[in-house]
Amino acid sequence: QVQLVESGGGLVQPGDSLRLSCAASGASFSFYVMGWYRQIPGMQRELVAIFTGGGRTNYADFVKGRFTISRDNAKNTVDLQMNSLKPEDTAVYYCYCNFLGRISWGQGIQVTVSS
Repeated sequence: QVQLVESGGGLVQPGDSLRLSCAASGASFSFYVMGWYRQIPGMQRELVAIFTGGGRTNYADFVKGRFTISRDNAKNTVDLQMNSLKPEDTAVYYCYCNFLGRISWGQGIQVTVSS
């Protein structure tokens, strides 16, 4: 099982930026499908952004143009740069990994956008 550790969450004001980072264990990181999901209280976990393979990315409509996912295969990390944050972006954000069909989740990190 791949171990995932998120960092970088916190409390910010509307319009601010925040960068989340996820560090993954293992020696085959370049083959991992990596992404970010989020969960708002009372709602289902939803996709935010993901690498779909071959360097391609997929974003939820509600973050297009505001969030950017990136990865560093040398450091085993995947980041989520979040700009122009809105109160509705408040959620617990989870790092996601799919390696050969085995799915792993990080512990989740709180992002709160509030004035």
